Amino acid sequence: MKKVVLAYSGGLDTSYCLKYLKNEKGFEVHTVLINTGGFDDQELNDIEERAYELGSAKHANLTIVDKYYDQAIKFLIYGNVLKNNTYPLSVSAERVFQAIEAIKYAKSIGATAIAHGSTGAGNDQIRFDLIFHTIAPEIEIITPIRDLKLSRQEEVDYLAQNGVHYSWEKAQYSINKGLWGTSVGGKETLTSHKSLPNEAYPSQLVKEGEEKVTLEFKEGELIAVNGKKDKPSNNIVTLEKLGNAYAIGRDTHVGDTIIGIKGRVGFEAAAPLIIIKGHHLLEKHTLGKWQQYWKEQLGNWYGMLFHEGQFLDPVMRNIEAFLEDTQKNVNGKVFVTLRPYHFVLDGIESDNDLMTNSFGQYGEMNNAWTSDDAKGFIKILGNAQNIFSAVNNETYE
Repeated sequence: MKKVVLAYSGGLDTSYCLKYLKNEKGFEVHTVLINTGGFDDQELNDIEERAYELGSAKHANLTIVDKYYDQAIKFLIYGNVLKNNTYPLSVSAERVFQAIEAIKYAKSIGATAIAHGSTGAGNDQIRFDLIFHTIAPEIEIITPIRDLKLSRQEEVDYLAQNGVHYSWEKAQYSINKGLWGTSVGGKETLTSHKSLPNEAYPSQLVKEGEEKVTLEFKEGELIAVNGKKDKPSNNIVTLEKLGNAYAIGRDTHVGDTIIGIKGRVGFEAAAPLIIIKGHHLLEKHTLGKWQQYWKEQLGNWYGMLFHEGQFLDPVMRNIEAFLEDTQKNVNGKVFVTLRPYHFVLDGIESDNDLMTNSFGQYGEMNNAWTSDDAKGFIKILGNAQNIFSAVNNETYE
């Protein structure tokens, strides 16, 4: 029997794919779940049990949290990446890495095909297929839900006909959790004017008042939270728990999908937003003007290409090299206050802080230059516009 690897989540779509590929196409189906931080041990065990019940020849749970951080999230932080100044790429980044690991697994077991449960109306189909085509063009891609244009009810009916009677009651809200945030979709996000209700978010407000938090960065990486040092991926989890207690990090992202239509999704991302904003504040103190300018341009490009599944384009490695080089002096502490539904950046402390009083205090005292220096600088700075005005007889009334 030919082997197919199915990127499996345990939900309705991929459960249908498992049965269909085994019963209708005669494949030996191997299921794989790529955990980028969204599953606990019990959930992983339950999904594995369901895969075998549905006929998986072999199931694998592959946890790649640290690899995902090292090869993706780290650079999203370096670049202060927020899609449309809002969204920290919570789902789009993890889909790319799930695709990479799934196709590597398929090659490792000698599979001739790989399958996923994406529809034809979303971004994920593109992220998966682009990676598959690049890494293993010889492996066939099978997408039953997309190709057969199946409705949810048709999938449920097919599974029932094949002896599968799980409860497939559609949840009111679709939740996708990962290390870098949680997406939330529902009937409101299909409109342009309705916001998600409070109960749609997985984390609810359980703390009042305020709480002080200290983030410590070394060369742009979060190395400690409140003085406790740990690896960055664990620090993200720690900060997420602190932020979730105050229901921080809720927003709705509106953007252009890869297929050309507008899309809207809610999300909850306390740690990503606090880290990116805190990191950006530290950079404003420790980096030069032109470093910040070009980081903003390239970070935006990096996020856009990542979002659209172009992670394997060689320019991404070039941008990563630039971003990493800018982080040498991004060291120090960022002080944050957590409050219900929002946070405040109080300030920073860094040996690399360029806001040093030995040169001057903005609006107060010039220690490193004279009054005549300032007058001469202003005169030369205005030369270009003065010449233009004089030559063209410009008047500004």
